[in-house]
Amino acid sequence: MSWKSFLLRIGDKSSEYGASSDFKDHIETCFGALRRELEHSPDDVLAFLLECAEQLPHKIPLYGTVVGLLNLENEDFVIKLVQNLQTDFQDALDSGNCHRVRTLMRFLTALMCSKVLQPASLVVVFETLLSSAATTVDEEKGNPSWQACADFYLTCILSCLPWGGAELIEQVPEEIERVMAGIQAYLSIRSHVSDTGLSFFEDDETGKDLAEKDFLEDLWERIQVLSSNGWKLDGVPRPHLSFEAQLVAGKSHEFGAISCPELPVPPSTLSEITYGEQRHIAELKYPQRLHRLNIFHTSKTEDLQPIDCFVVEEYLLDVLLFLNGCRKECASFMVGLPVPFRYEYLMAETIFSQLLLLPHPPFNSLYYTLVIMDLCKALPGAFPAVVAGAVRALFEKIADLDMECRTRLILWFSHHLSNFQFIWPWEEWAYVLDLPKWAPQRVFVQEVLEREVRLSYWDKIKQSIENAPGLEELLPPKGGPNFKYSVEDGGEKTELHALSAELSNKVKGRSTAREIISWFEESILPVHGLEVTLSVVVQTLLDIGSKSFTHLIIVLERYGQVIAKVCPDLDKQVMVISEISSFWVNNAQMTAIAIDRMMGYRLISNLAIVKWVFSPTNIEQFHTSDRPWEIIRNAVSKTFNRISDLRKEISSLKKNIVSAEEATAQAKAELEAAESKLTLVDGEPVLGENPVRLKRLKSRAEKAKEEEVSMNDSLDAKEALLARALTENEELFLSLYGNFSNILAERLPDPSKAGTLRELKSINSDSMAVDLEESSAMEVDNENGGPKKSQSNGEGANKVYNIGEKEQWCLSTLGYVKAFSRQYASEIWPIIEKLDSEVLTNNAHPLFRSAVYSGLRRPINEAPCD
Repeated sequence: MSWKSFLLRIGDKSSEYGASSDFKDHIETCFGALRRELEHSPDDVLAFLLECAEQLPHKIPLYGTVVGLLNLENEDFVIKLVQNLQTDFQDALDSGNCHRVRTLMRFLTALMCSKVLQPASLVVVFETLLSSAATTVDEEKGNPSWQACADFYLTCILSCLPWGGAELIEQVPEEIERVMAGIQAYLSIRSHVSDTGLSFFEDDETGKDLAEKDFLEDLWERIQVLSSNGWKLDGVPRPHLSFEAQLVAGKSHEFGAISCPELPVPPSTLSEITYGEQRHIAELKYPQRLHRLNIFHTSKTEDLQPIDCFVVEEYLLDVLLFLNGCRKECASFMVGLPVPFRYEYLMAETIFSQLLLLPHPPFNSLYYTLVIMDLCKALPGAFPAVVAGAVRALFEKIADLDMECRTRLILWFSHHLSNFQFIWPWEEWAYVLDLPKWAPQRVFVQEVLEREVRLSYWDKIKQSIENAPGLEELLPPKGGPNFKYSVEDGGEKTELHALSAELSNKVKGRSTAREIISWFEESILPVHGLEVTLSVVVQTLLDIGSKSFTHLIIVLERYGQVIAKVCPDLDKQVMVISEISSFWVNNAQMTAIAIDRMMGYRLISNLAIVKWVFSPTNIEQFHTSDRPWEIIRNAVSKTFNRISDLRKEISSLKKNIVSAEEATAQAKAELEAAESKLTLVDGEPVLGENPVRLKRLKSRAEKAKEEEVSMNDSLDAKEALLARALTENEELFLSLYGNFSNILAERLPDPSKAGTLRELKSINSDSMAVDLEESSAMEVDNENGGPKKSQSNGEGANKVYNIGEKEQWCLSTLGYVKAFSRQYASEIWPIIEKLDSEVLTNNAHPLFRSAVYSGLRRPINEAPCD
């Protein structure tokens, strides 16, 4: 059996350890295997042991104990391990690798527990981070806009204490009390972190944010409770205690000095915008930790200490992070955590919290879909019911759920059902048919069914809802393309039908794009004008490409020039999009694909897409359908991806240019050295080496220079493309937010009547009274705090849906404004001054400004431009 297998599988129920599940047996067996291997390949053991500790951090107490036993017999090996650990830890700090810093600190704590590391050394690490954090938030000496970094350091310190607080208080009580006092002092001077813009639920209650503890404040309170309970908790195994009599004989080692990296210096004049932009950059590098979404009633976890909930969440997040490429292993480790209690509900909440995390989930949503599916198969008797309960609870609160979270939940749920034969008790939700068409619960069911049809086919999904046949009303239309010039229906044939048929025959006859352009310029354009020509050309080409996605791509590649010829300006591009929407009126997916592909081939611009989405017909769907939002999301995403790709290419080119310059300099130096060298030819001294070698060196030097010049030319071209893309990006966001501002100004009530979302929801509250079932309680995790109540559907004993259509339209649109602002904050901050002066002026509605500011996490009290 391989020693690597023993390290990897320690603590698991596996063949490596036979029938035993006792940690003590596992540690002794693993220690024996490593001790034998150290005689042959100590470097391999060291590297793999550190890798296991970093990437399987829920097993760190076991690895720490194994190292403690090795320290008794091979002190030199352990000294080298500690030195490598110090180098890795410093590298992680310098590069801002948050996950690595956090897990290595936990490993240091475990090594301290196993008598490998001196407790005083661990305290020095804590105090180094604490000192840096305190300096960062000091307005005179530091840069408070980088508080995210300081908070991260404090979170790392506090996160270590469940794993080693008892040992620290026993061995260095005065020092650890000093650290605790320093933490308390830091918390008193730092700014409370608002979750504005990142909350799972919409809620603008005044003072709510300040009344609730942020993640760091809540974690500190949990640690204080743990301390008062004598540092006793169930979630952290303490295998070193079984070997304490042996471990005390080992020599504890010092940990080398570390230093925290220098943070950016604040500008001499720090404006609100500069502060906000720096804070945004800091939070990108050191993401703010948020409360877990507590989906279930507290009775599901009431037997657990708050600190145990935190520990299990840490375990789960670690497994999701480090095993993201191995979904089966991920699910296996998630169901086998080293805790003595059940945690299915915590596991579901943690996964959904990551799936819905704002502004972005750590991984692609598909990953969480697969993990949930594998967990349902691994725990068939428990987890499917837990997931179903989570879906029901979230559905009850769907009206309050952030719009981005709502979209992700729809995509996940439809995909999840596709993996389980689309089975769901739809009769439970059949009552949504009695709700108005704009009610969020009804829209949710409608969008889930539409996405299911995309993943299967219409008849299959109709069959899946046979227990609630009325829901067929919410299925998308079954029909295929809506070809304006079809000749198959036996209807009246006009001249335009004949022209369309002629164009179709030309395409089938492999006419070139140039020939088709000449044909319509002679046959259609002079007689019918550009608009009719555009309709015939676009509709006919779409019909030819309608058989499959591949057909569409072939048509666009061969005849894209034809489409470009009939839509030379923005208005004509909008008409092209309208023709696509008309042709695929029964298929939202193909509408989105066709528009996206045409933008990809630069046949239509992102500005044309924005203009079309904000046309009157589409505006009326903003609160009842995801169709227009999917199209605008795709357009903004494609624009952003172009910029991201160009930045990556430029970064890569710059690195290659440095290598090319070095190669050129080396080749030139070798050539000059050869040319200056004296050699004997027929007994006479001649300047220069052997002519053949000289020629080869000269050719090499010329080739190296050519490559360098070529790379610099490519860099210039890419930088020009990036400048153009950034200009397009600026125009896109100014157009997008300008349109948002205008349509919201037309529909939002006067600010004196609706200055907050709560006031907006309460307008006409008596005009709509559609009974709903009583909503289940839902709160954001704060085990030490009280529950939060929803305001989505009114209050009182009987929940009623009391939001009118106009108000719901405003709420939905404002939700998307915030979602776009949050998702593309990195692209918006550089143009914020222009956005302030042109869009976010005093004339803009306060609720619109509030939505933008919330998405950017910008203080709402900043004064807008006049």
